[in-house]
Amino acid sequence: MTRLIAPLILAFATSGLLAQPGTRPTTAPTGDDGDHPTIILVVGAAGETEFGRDFAKAADHWTDAAKLASAHLIQIGRDESSSRDASDKDRLKQSLATEVQRPATAPTLWIVLIGHGTFDGKEAKFNLRGPDVSDQELAQWLEPCHRPLAVIDCSSSSAPFLNRLSAPNRIVVTATQSGHELQYARFGAYLAADIADPAADLDKDGQTSLLEAFLAASHQVESFYKEQGRLATEHALLDDNGDARGTPATFFQGVRATRAARDGATPDGLRAHQLHLVLSPTDAAMSQEARARRDDLERQVESLRGKKATTPQADYYAALEKLLLQLAGVYDKMPATRPRP
Repeated sequence: MTRLIAPLILAFATSGLLAQPGTRPTTAPTGDDGDHPTIILVVGAAGETEFGRDFAKAADHWTDAAKLASAHLIQIGRDESSSRDASDKDRLKQSLATEVQRPATAPTLWIVLIGHGTFDGKEAKFNLRGPDVSDQELAQWLEPCHRPLAVIDCSSSSAPFLNRLSAPNRIVVTATQSGHELQYARFGAYLAADIADPAADLDKDGQTSLLEAFLAASHQVESFYKEQGRLATEHALLDDNGDARGTPATFFQGVRATRAARDGATPDGLRAHQLHLVLSPTDAAMSQEARARRDDLERQVESLRGKKATTPQADYYAALEKLLLQLAGVYDKMPATRPRP
């Protein structure tokens, strides 16, 4: 069976189906109406002026990236003062009430929390102007959500949000690995700058995935504390397999997690590496349905790969060949494109 795979891979390479260095678009990608993500960008209470400047700069990076992605952007906490009619917490709840009702086929909903957090040993909170929002409340508001979801909590003490929000078809990123990491977190500033930065594109496919931005920001945080000769007080986590554990950047080699997932779950990282805010020309030219089909097939290949040691060789390669042919079929409808690996 191995002889069947080699010609197939060769055919992929000669037809352009294996990734080659891409060109990042200089303008927002085009696509069908309704084929763009929604970003709910929440900036919390600054506390001190210096923190407020950092939060505003990070929010500006997300705003710029949203423009490149032609994303629907909802900003909360960036006006001069909280409205008397509705607190920032109320505005967040109302925005989510609308967005979580969209169908499972809707584009990804991104929730980005920039600010400070607290943890009392039982409940974590993200600090807003006025009433704060807890991990339990956010989990409850997101319970009806079936569309793809990415929650990025850049605050201190944010790890409990990962435990509460982790679920299938979700990506959760937190700036800390524990609720007790309560010092100001720098992770969010780096992530905001990396989310649309070509320099963070590890596999050189012309687009920066959420995983790649997470890895770049994590390494930048590590470098900051080393250069300052200080003990690191934050360790970011990423969870996208629904096991509520999360994986730090140190467990990745390139874009692949080397740590085995609990209970045979797919390791963290695959879904996050399939999620890009600013798409390459190749992905921008694909319909949302084609991208979803491609991503599903990639996940099936990864799942099969995890079973290779316990699957008879002939069965393994037969299943792999079937999946690769289906992947080729996705791209065959777009002969002018150059897909990512």
